[in-house]
Amino acid sequence: MVAACLALLGGETGVADTGIYKLTAPGAEGGSCLDSILRRRRTVREFASRPLTREQIGAMLWAAQGITSARGYRTAPSAGALYPLELRLVAGNVEDLPAGSYRYDPARGSLRAEVRGDLRGAVAEVALNQGWIAEASAVVVVSAVEARTTAKYGRRGIRYVHMEVGHASQNLLLQAVALGLAGATVGAFDDERLQQLLGLPEQERPLVLLPVGHAR
Repeated sequence: MVAACLALLGGETGVADTGIYKLTAPGAEGGSCLDSILRRRRTVREFASRPLTREQIGAMLWAAQGITSARGYRTAPSAGALYPLELRLVAGNVEDLPAGSYRYDPARGSLRAEVRGDLRGAVAEVALNQGWIAEASAVVVVSAVEARTTAKYGRRGIRYVHMEVGHASQNLLLQAVALGLAGATVGAFDDERLQQLLGLPEQERPLVLLPVGHAR
């Protein structure tokens, strides 16, 4: 039976009575721009010392949470359009941007300084001593005020928030690839220590770290 199924899968088309239908993946050549970006997306944990530009930072943050309509809709879907996510940039090697932690304002497309100084090493430490994080030019911290969503959807809203984090994170990482950059997703860190380090409000919980920079 297994051999028969494998033989059918090797054919050019599916056979209806087996319930198996072969799909054609996008070709390596001549596909869309998105096809190319998806093929090149990889987790990178080794970064060069080259700085990022503010334009690159702006493009990545916009991809994650930028506003795309007059009604305030954003690049990533959000249950009930409630937008519980908050983005902070931990900058250490960005041109024309002092080292520090900044809160991203999607409405203005701007950064507001919150904590001064290079925090990349401290972030790496609270991320269970993953030293490579400190080599990234910057780290985007995605946090959430879950109450914005749970007020409408109850506990189910927590699931919706986590889904939104995935959408926003992937948007940012794909934009990084499109810009010739690289990044990674980090979920291993001490929540409370990171919250204290960045001075996050009590109701705002950090959910993922996205180190970004030039691949080494």
